[in-house]
Amino acid sequence: MLWLASHYDLFRGLHILAAIAWMAGMLYLPRLYVYHCGATPGSEMDATFKVMERRLLRGIINPAMIVTFIFGGCLIAADGVIRGWGFLAQPWMIAKLSGVFFLSAWHGYLSKARRRFEAGTNTKSEKFWRATNELPFIAAIIMVIAVTTEFGRS
Repeated sequence: MLWLASHYDLFRGLHILAAIAWMAGMLYLPRLYVYHCGATPGSEMDATFKVMERRLLRGIINPAMIVTFIFGGCLIAADGVIRGWGFLAQPWMIAKLSGVFFLSAWHGYLSKARRRFEAGTNTKSEKFWRATNELPFIAAIIMVIAVTTEFGRS
């Protein structure tokens, strides 16, 4: 565990890079859905969007989420060694973990939506995807402010 604590800055940097990749994909995928809604089912454009969405999800978003979780877990373990485990009950950490839960659920929702587009059974409108496109960024703002300010820290 001391090894984790001694490499804290490395894990933090890798966690941030992975989270950037995850967020980039989570912001881009709904934009693809916006444009996919306008494609004629069975058309070449429909097929192109299906490939783009699948590759983005499987090649970038899923791996980035996994790496984000791995290095986030390393940071939690290192913080436990450095600060003691009481930090997990701090408001800033609860906000961060709530954001992670939301982003994970949204990721799952986007994955399910991709399967519906693939099957030709999408029921959501272009307007829906436009309206929800920025949800991950709002969550990221809350999480970053919570962690960097450690609001509510006792």
